[in-house]
Amino acid sequence: MLLRDSFRKKAISTGGGARESVPAASVDARAEAGRLRALDGLRLLAALMVAVYHFLALDDDAARAWGQSADTLFPQADFLAPYGWLGVEVFYIISGFVICMSCWGRTLGDFFRSRVIRLYPAYWAAVVLTFTVVTLAPVVFDPAPYWDAMVNLTMLQDPLGVDRVDDVYWTLWVELRFYLIFALVVSMGLTYRRVIAFCLAWTVMAPIVRASEFAPLDVIVMPKYAHYFLIGVGLYLVHRFGHQLLTWLTVGANAMLAQHYAVLRMKHQANDVVNETLHPWIVTAVLFGSALLILAIARGHLSWVRWRWVTTAGALTYPFYLLHQRIGFTVIHWLYVDAGMSAYIVLPMTIAAMLVLAWLVHRYVEKPLAGWIKQRLSSGRGLALDPPDLLAAPTPAPVAPAGLPSSGEAGTASFDPSDLPRHRKPQVRRRGEFAITRK
Repeated sequence: MLLRDSFRKKAISTGGGARESVPAASVDARAEAGRLRALDGLRLLAALMVAVYHFLALDDDAARAWGQSADTLFPQADFLAPYGWLGVEVFYIISGFVICMSCWGRTLGDFFRSRVIRLYPAYWAAVVLTFTVVTLAPVVFDPAPYWDAMVNLTMLQDPLGVDRVDDVYWTLWVELRFYLIFALVVSMGLTYRRVIAFCLAWTVMAPIVRASEFAPLDVIVMPKYAHYFLIGVGLYLVHRFGHQLLTWLTVGANAMLAQHYAVLRMKHQANDVVNETLHPWIVTAVLFGSALLILAIARGHLSWVRWRWVTTAGALTYPFYLLHQRIGFTVIHWLYVDAGMSAYIVLPMTIAAMLVLAWLVHRYVEKPLAGWIKQRLSSGRGLALDPPDLLAAPTPAPVAPAGLPSSGEAGTASFDPSDLPRHRKPQVRRRGEFAITRK
């Protein structure tokens, strides 16, 4: 049996016998693609959780959009919709997993290019579309001034204290800081030892920085959000290296710390946002259930999920998340308040409309623009460190020897090196002849 299994593995990887040669990398790529399609589905589910939370549980904004409290329109959803904010925490766990996976074996330049291509094209489109819709139809939100919208295009509005074009953009500043921190490890090259050391150091630093209340370090270390990313990174290490004690210590410690901060955020949501009682056991169940689901995906237990539409849905998640809130609330107001349609039709119709808009942005803006940026950055033309100096003095033209006409004089031919007098080499007679040198 062992000999037979060994022969089969050899036949696949080396093309032994009469079987077709299949590179090991291709086998791994196909197997991993099957697993990660389920991760794309989980990403879309998290985005839908956030959208339902915004449309039904975000008290002030939802009341302005629907013209009344959403609780009275959807009393059945009152139990689960207020917990939809946990979709953001699930996003962070997935992000830790995916970033570690996509950076493995790649350089810092590859990491930089992939993040620019992934984040900015869809984001620029979302900023422009949201600003345009809210400016032309300020029925739910007051439009941001154009100078703030221009700052939003940099994705740095939060550290500058500038108003966001859409409220969901706050999560992007958290993501950007995670990328900057993880870039330190990428610059050294990802190995199990380096990544696990990074995870352990960040796990310890986060509570210390939180206790110190030192604001500059708090901005960098992000104690409120670090543990979600570290769960995802740890689960990827399980995916790549199997069950290792250090990995599980890292995942377990960060899971405990993450649920602590999730419960703290639950209290803020209950008192200041949704204005109703929330239960910690539901928060813990959603958080741990999501982590267990990602673990199942990492270990290949959901490799049977191979539907192509799941991958497409995963690609729409990011533009859908960026577009859904303020544009979605505006659509709800148009359909429910102005057009008088049923609320049970308006809600799914609005979500479907945001998915269609996300697909249009992905198909006609994100993909073409990302391809153009990738080509520019990959060729080096977009990141030239020593570009030609357009203001430098031009290189002088070669000067003709004295006595010869210079190039460009009227009535004279241009200088040609072949016009110079040639010196004939001395000729020596062959053996048997007079050894006379002719000059």
